[in-house]
Amino acid sequence: MSSHEGEVPPAGEQVHVPKPSLLPVLATVGVTLALVGVTVSIIFTIVGLVIAVPVIVLWVRAAREELAELPPGH
Repeated sequence: MSSHEGEVPPAGEQVHVPKPSLLPVLATVGVTLALVGVTVSIIFTIVGLVIAVPVIVLWVRAAREELAELPPGH
């Protein structure tokens, strides 16, 4: 044990880490289905868009709420 271990300066700034979420995964699934549907069938495109659009809206709302919780000037 060295004599300098107890003298660690405090961190200058907190790092913001978003909460765990399935929204990015669901958005990826929806967009992938929509893109596959372009080459395979219009049904895949419709299902993909029905999944992707609401999930992206929810994801943006969640991100805005998290940003609102951050301290001013962060």
